[in-house]
Amino acid sequence: MSSLKKKQLAKILSNLECFDNPKVELEQYTTPGDVAAELLWIAYINGDIAGKIIADLGTGTGVLAIGASLLGADFVYGIDRDDEVLDIAKRNIKNLNLENITLIHGDVSFFSHKVDTVIMNPPFGCQNRNADRPFLEKACESEGVIYSIHPNVEEVRGFVEMFLKKKGFGFYLLKTMSFEIPRQFYFHKKKLGRIEVCIYRFEKLDRY
Repeated sequence: MSSLKKKQLAKILSNLECFDNPKVELEQYTTPGDVAAELLWIAYINGDIAGKIIADLGTGTGVLAIGASLLGADFVYGIDRDDEVLDIAKRNIKNLNLENITLIHGDVSFFSHKVDTVIMNPPFGCQNRNADRPFLEKACESEGVIYSIHPNVEEVRGFVEMFLKKKGFGFYLLKTMSFEIPRQFYFHKKKLGRIEVCIYRFEKLDRY
């Protein structure tokens, strides 16, 4: 078992360096520490983190990748198309002296390494409709286990669940949580906004 407690993990992840120049077209929002810790902890308890090879699709500042490493992942890939944000992820990783995370600059669609578990907080599609689709497509190629965060909106849930079902995955809605969004773009009215999100676990039905 990990020596870390979930609250300790959430605190560490909450204190990581965040986006300094978030790009609206990429829908860059830092995954809150409590939400990231919840996803990772559930994955850890289910045996999908410790000793596993993990891919964090759209890693951003590295929150999920770092959390997986801290919980005993054997190796973690963090993929992102934004080289500026990967510099932040590198600093976060270096500050924690983690040596089993490799960051890859590129579109997630080109990622081809075999992994056991995919973890991700893909774009919600608020600015670009279906922005989450390339992430879902790539995650399904792993044919393993997927943990993913999506808005708790009926239309979005319906799309995500049907998409994964057609790909041969069973889905489990693990938890709904409040996801804090700081005012960082021109269209944000509140200093701190909140939306409700779903944490899902998807697993290939014919995996075994």
